[in-house]
Amino acid sequence: MQQNCDHSAQEPLMEVKMSRRALIRGLAAGTVVPFAASGCATNPETGRSQFMLVSQGQLAKLSASAWSDVKEETPVSIDPVLNNQLRRVGGRIARGANRQNENWEYAVFDTDEKNAFVMPGGKVGFYRGIMEFSENDDQIAAIMGHETGHVTARHAAERYSQKMAAGVGLQVANVALSQRDNRYKGEIAAILGAGVQFGIILPFSRKHELEADKLGVDYMYRAGYDPRQAVRMWERMGEVSKSRQPEILSTHPSPQTRVRALDAYIRQRGYA
Repeated sequence: MQQNCDHSAQEPLMEVKMSRRALIRGLAAGTVVPFAASGCATNPETGRSQFMLVSQGQLAKLSASAWSDVKEETPVSIDPVLNNQLRRVGGRIARGANRQNENWEYAVFDTDEKNAFVMPGGKVGFYRGIMEFSENDDQIAAIMGHETGHVTARHAAERYSQKMAAGVGLQVANVALSQRDNRYKGEIAAILGAGVQFGIILPFSRKHELEADKLGVDYMYRAGYDPRQAVRMWERMGEVSKSRQPEILSTHPSPQTRVRALDAYIRQRGYA
């Protein structure tokens, strides 16, 4: 259920208070199109329209609880060098993104994992593995800029909305199939589910990753870091990556795809 949005940037996002059952009935009757359209807004950071069924505030409340759970379940590093480095780089990138007045919270998790994440509400987690793997502040800034890009582009709310819409669409399809004498309705429903997963949700996730990469190097440049270190970081990640999963089945683009896209964007912007 890919949604098309063309509303102005001034239009507020719609906070959904409709039950799933009511939404399914409305979709089945073809009466929810105006509702869906009212959930569209243009993101001022990216300039593109987004389909939203949930607000940033709603997701921030949910993520606050999840953030507490992560910190309880995963050891948090108290290494002053790593924590100071993360806060220092994070503060500069926040200023580069003009988000220095937001309530950012940073944590270094004490595992070897080479990863980082961001939650709505400005909760940023870096694993010790990615901190130690980075050769310099610029490479940490590349990851930090990328994670900040997810926040400014409202990717979490957009992805949640897309998954919600796709899930409702599948339920409507299953209702329609159940009303017909179709001996293969189970197989058809499974194919529909795979189509939504591979045709909408995963590619949409890869689009988010590449968009966050580009926003990230913009923030790096404004913060005084070397955007070319983002290319270097992904080249190194590609060298140590053990994943051989085909890109079509992944929520993240391959390191090679990211390197090519970043290199082209950096040259286009004159950062090289």
